[in-house]
Amino acid sequence: MWSEIIGKFKGMPSQEKVIRLLLERGFQVTPEGHVCSGKIIVPHTQIAREAGVDRRVVDATTEMILSDDVLKRVFQNIRSIASLRDVAPLLGLGVIIITPDNAQNVGIIHDVTGIVGQYRLSIRQCVTDDPYFSDDPKMTLITNDPIPGELVSDLKKLKSVRSVTIQ
Repeated sequence: MWSEIIGKFKGMPSQEKVIRLLLERGFQVTPEGHVCSGKIIVPHTQIAREAGVDRRVVDATTEMILSDDVLKRVFQNIRSIASLRDVAPLLGLGVIIITPDNAQNVGIIHDVTGIVGQYRLSIRQCVTDDPYFSDDPKMTLITNDPIPGELVSDLKKLKSVRSVTIQ
């Protein structure tokens, strides 16, 4: 599905930058063509600045989204989520960042959470980067308790895991 969405912008690299940004951030497009997160409207000039394009490119992209039934359904229903990754240490929570060997392989989350479960750690949040949008996708687990060093060693033994970092 993601390749179909990106494919609609083939030959339009500036609009593709905008569409990727909207997808990465989980921004919606309202029926009026506003870019928003929930009920907060994000000015097209700010989207353009972040994407490195002219504001008119954002205007054209939102117009195209609204004129296409598939794009309209996606961008009127997508939602962003809050990641605890950067604040977890301040809250006394554990953070494990996994870099997979190949993020498109099946069973990575299963393998990792199985090992974490053996250590009786409760997972508060699991967020993965979509390999279609990220050049270096990662999986971030937030746990109720700090991460024991032995867990890191066990995670590194998994074939599906290239590297493990804790914060």
